Amino acid sequence: MSTGTATPYRSPLRTGRGGFTQQLRAEWTKFRTVRGWVLATGAAALVTVLLGLLLAAGDRSVCSNGPVEIPCPVPPTGPGGEAVEDDFYLVYRQLTGDGSITVRVTSMTGQIRLPDETPGVRNVAPGVVPWAKAGVIVKASGEQVSPYAAVMVTGEHGVRMQHDFTHDTAGLPGKVSRESPRWLRLTRTGDTLTGYESADGVRWTAVGTARPAGLPDTVRIGMFAASPGHLTATGGFGGPSAMRFAEVTAVFDRVALEGAVTGGGWDRHDVGVTLGPDGSPHHPGGLVESGGTFTVTGVGDIAPSMEGARIETPLTGVVIGLIIVIVVAATFATAEYRRGMIRTTLLAGPRRGRVAAAKAVVIGAVAFAAGLAAAGILVPLGARILRGGGTPVLPVSTLTELRVIAGCAALLAATAVLALALGVLFRRGLAAVTAAIVMIVVPYVLAATAVLPPGAGQWLLRLTPAAAFSALQSIPRYPQVIGDYTPVAGYYPLAPWAGLAVLCGYAALALGLAVLALRRRDA
Repeated sequence: MSTGTATPYRSPLRTGRGGFTQQLRAEWTKFRTVRGWVLATGAAALVTVLLGLLLAAGDRSVCSNGPVEIPCPVPPTGPGGEAVEDDFYLVYRQLTGDGSITVRVTSMTGQIRLPDETPGVRNVAPGVVPWAKAGVIVKASGEQVSPYAAVMVTGEHGVRMQHDFTHDTAGLPGKVSRESPRWLRLTRTGDTLTGYESADGVRWTAVGTARPAGLPDTVRIGMFAASPGHLTATGGFGGPSAMRFAEVTAVFDRVALEGAVTGGGWDRHDVGVTLGPDGSPHHPGGLVESGGTFTVTGVGDIAPSMEGARIETPLTGVVIGLIIVIVVAATFATAEYRRGMIRTTLLAGPRRGRVAAAKAVVIGAVAFAAGLAAAGILVPLGARILRGGGTPVLPVSTLTELRVIAGCAALLAATAVLALALGVLFRRGLAAVTAAIVMIVVPYVLAATAVLPPGAGQWLLRLTPAAAFSALQSIPRYPQVIGDYTPVAGYYPLAPWAGLAVLCGYAALALGLAVLALRRRDA
């Protein structure tokens, strides 16, 4: 009988990375050897692409100019590459080099078209929309989308300084009236434009500064007026909405120019005005000048444009692909319970947390690859088909396009991990699939189809895993632009990566609970 000490058995595999790599390989082998899982994952990508292409091909847009049908106009592109509106009435002089303009605004009135109450009779009421604007401006030229900076009074947002369409700086709040006029000043020093405001024309407060790109030595300096349309809902609970005509009229006096300005009178330019079939201006602006007082009327806006499809428009079919991924991920976890193979898996890998993590990495990577392939094909191809059908697509940077594609892939991957974790927790495929769909798909559908009031839909997309759909949003919300900022219109309450982080948090929590469940119960 030997009395020596026996040497304990040691696995040739190193603990840590080597063991986990082996576990990953084992889980990947399980996945790829089940043909149904592989085919279903491919089907999720294929369905997403096909539905998106069908949607893009069926979206044919035709616009009209009076009774004449014309191709829908493509929004002009601003200095930053974004689609913009550059439609306003300008009263100006030419300024060379440094200089300034000072005015007093004593009145701001207007009219708004409301939904017609009597067929054939236009319902127009007095008033100004919140982002109606009038003030002083320096613009590089008379061409649309040329660089500019302006300081202005608005309908309900006080004094603002804006430049190059996307930039907005708030001044003091308050409306304008004869009893409470607002003084505005815009100065140019080299490439720098500085906006000021005053209540009495004596004590001035700086609103902001701007350095518009490509500002030439000779610019247009003067007064302007613009009024974006009035957003009117045409359906309940955040359903379809329409932008209706709105006009603003502002009264300027105490106008003073400094610097090398051209002599003679003031020139005028209805920037971006559209012409009707007979060649006459459609909703023209105007100027009435009398004894040093300028009454300027304008329509339109100087701001980013929201009119058009987005690069993510064809990704609507991702919801169906997402449901398929949920089914695959849930059954990837529950199949071993149903077949009694989970005991073998846990005997081969006694570290149960490592088993769950390996399954999550495999299913997450597979779903990410499927989403990346689908979005990588659909986003550029769908946009091309939309444009070919006459539907303008709002331009975005290459970085934004890549972010949307990666966001779609990450949405599928995080959803797959959540569904897998629910499968481990419930050990029943139907229960796991139902729970995942209720948590992710149902809130999105309720919010995006206007079944719920907009406020309720916004909260659902903040608090549920469906918040991750914000990763598909390519066009940001601009506070200084009137728009239908609801999920129905493709806007979400959270930023893209913040929404995705909500889903990832749910997935991480569910996976942690799944690991605890594996450790505390028998297979």
